[in-house]
Amino acid sequence: MIYKLLVCFIAGIGAGLGTGFAGMSAAAVISPMLLTFLGTPAYEAVGIALASDVLASAVSAYTYGRNKNIDIKNGLVMMVMVLIMTLFGSWIASMVPNTTMGSFSVFMTLLLGIKFMVKPVMITKESMGAVSRRKRQIQSLMCGTVIGFICGFIGAGGGMMMLLILTSVLGYELKTAVGTSVFIMTFTAFTGAASHFAISGMPDIWSLIFCVVSTLLWARIAARFANKASAITLNRATGVVLTVLGIGILRVNYL
Repeated sequence: MIYKLLVCFIAGIGAGLGTGFAGMSAAAVISPMLLTFLGTPAYEAVGIALASDVLASAVSAYTYGRNKNIDIKNGLVMMVMVLIMTLFGSWIASMVPNTTMGSFSVFMTLLLGIKFMVKPVMITKESMGAVSRRKRQIQSLMCGTVIGFICGFIGAGGGMMMLLILTSVLGYELKTAVGTSVFIMTFTAFTGAASHFAISGMPDIWSLIFCVVSTLLWARIAARFANKASAITLNRATGVVLTVLGIGILRVNYL
C-alpha cells in the first residue's frame, strides 16, 4: 500500500504541475507510471488518469477564471468540435493498424517545453482583443476539428495540442491559453473517464483516490503560482516543467 501511495503521489506531482502550468493531460504522466510501476492494465490506467484530470483541470480552470484568464465563449465552440471529432478520430483509428502515435504526445511535451524556454509567448491580451469575434469563432471551429481528430486518432496529446494551437495559431497569450485549455479538458476528461468506467467497471479504488488527490493538490498549487507570475516567468516555469516531464516519460516508456 505504501509503495502504491508513493507511485501515485509522484505521478500526481507530474500530472498536477503539467495541468496547472500548461493544461497538459494527466494521462500523459499517470498512465505510464501506473503501467510501469504498478502493473495496472492499460485501459484501467487511462481511466484513472482521466478521472484525475477532471478535478485537476476543474480547479485549475476555476483559478484561471478568477483571474480572468479564460476565453469561455470561444472555448465552448472549440470544446464541442473537439468532442465530436475525438469520437470520429477514434472510429477511424479502429479501422487502421496500430501506430506509434502514442509517442507523439511525449515528444510534443518535450519540444513544447524547450520552445517556451527558447522562444517565450509574449502576446498580450490587448493584441488578442484586436481579432474580430467572428474570425475567432471560425478559427476555434477549425482548430477544434483538428485537435479532436488527432486526439481521437492517436489517443493522447489533447492538452498539448490545444496549448500549441492556442498560442501559435490563434495568438492567445500564455495564461489565457492555459486557462482555456484546462477549461476544455475538464469536460473532455470527464467524458473519457465516464466512458472508460462504464465499459470496464471501477478501477482499483486506492490507486484512483491517491492519483486524484495528488493531481488535484499539485494542479492547484501550479495554477495559483502561474496566475501570479509574470509572462516571462510563466514561460520559463512552463518550459522547465514540460521538459522535465517529457524526459521523465521518455525514460519510463523507452529506457
